Amino acid sequence: MKQFNVPIIYRSPLIAAIKNKRKQQDKMKKDFTPALLDFGGVQIYLARHFGFCYGVENAIDIAFRTIEENPGKRIFLLSEMIHNPQVNADLLQRGAQFLQDTYGKQIIPYESLTKDDVVIIPAFGTTLAIEEKLNAIGIPTKKYNTTCPFVEKVWNRSEQIAKKNYTVVVHGKPTHEETRATFSHAAHHTPTVVVNNMLEAIVLSEYITGEKEADNFYTEFEGRYSKGFDAAKDLQRIGVVNQTTMLASDTQAISDFLKEVMIKKYGLTPESTEERFADTRDTLCYATNDNQSAVYGLLETPADLAIVVGGYNSSNTSHLVELCEEKLPTYFISSEEKIISSAAIQHFNFHTKEELTTNNFLPKKEPVKILITSGASCPDAMVEAVIEKLVSFFKVNISVEDLTLSFHDAG
Repeated sequence: MKQFNVPIIYRSPLIAAIKNKRKQQDKMKKDFTPALLDFGGVQIYLARHFGFCYGVENAIDIAFRTIEENPGKRIFLLSEMIHNPQVNADLLQRGAQFLQDTYGKQIIPYESLTKDDVVIIPAFGTTLAIEEKLNAIGIPTKKYNTTCPFVEKVWNRSEQIAKKNYTVVVHGKPTHEETRATFSHAAHHTPTVVVNNMLEAIVLSEYITGEKEADNFYTEFEGRYSKGFDAAKDLQRIGVVNQTTMLASDTQAISDFLKEVMIKKYGLTPESTEERFADTRDTLCYATNDNQSAVYGLLETPADLAIVVGGYNSSNTSHLVELCEEKLPTYFISSEEKIISSAAIQHFNFHTKEELTTNNFLPKKEPVKILITSGASCPDAMVEAVIEKLVSFFKVNISVEDLTLSFHDAG
């Protein structure tokens, strides 16, 4: 894979040593067991895969380089570059400004832009309508476009099935930038509808089977369907694609469910299924798959608690939290600063969208066993800072520096 120039502030000597060693030992990425960091009083199990993915490194590389190469120019980020508060704050500190917030609400009006301004498209991509607006001003959207190639792959898959007259069902979070972009690209070619979860897929199925009147569709899926969508006609041939950061098992379940609905409704055989249900295969990106598989591997280790590090509005990170929560107490934090002391931790409940403080989160025993992973937009330096903060609460028999050297020696 291409190498990117990621600022040194995001790198971690410890994490780099661990990742390099694991890569040498497991070139085919078949081993999803965690790496053990044994400090004596605390044992930290680090997921096999976590942190910056290809799309995030690409976006960071382009964004920082764009700022360097355009001194004196006004530089705008269409919205959050990626869902990590530190990275976005660093870009703003270097003089970039946001045009919109993460939900698409305008902060700076398009009317105030000129053709001399630079606008960076984020890793999630953007809608065709926004591209057209920027191009009409004379701002080239291709030049500083950091759209992840795995997001573009979903757009291409949507276009392929659109050419065969399938309606696209997008499994994604309707307000997420990536889902809005994917919806826009798919809707340009074919009728498109967004479902957020299995419950909504079940509701959609009731329109496929005719259990519900087609007229009710427009109320139940308001804001989720493309212009001119005909619920009576457009659900007769469908294909499922997804926001690249959804939970793999959820997308698979929704796809399997809707496929069965079509088979029953039209009396299809294995040979004739494609007449009604497109074979879209999985459109999750490699990093989402790897990070989720690594969490399944991580959870096989008996432990006292799990810590997941990342931006609170990061979709891929919230799904890692979801997996951990099923097995043990899990704390979703955005940085090491959220670990207030050995007695208290501030963490985010992504179900209720509120930050909570939990006391006595570390059990009074030794060794304490902690599972750690992070989202695809979380810098490795932040994970190392979390590890160092946790280690500072215990009597340890090895320093972080010496442990780093031990991974180098083992490599």
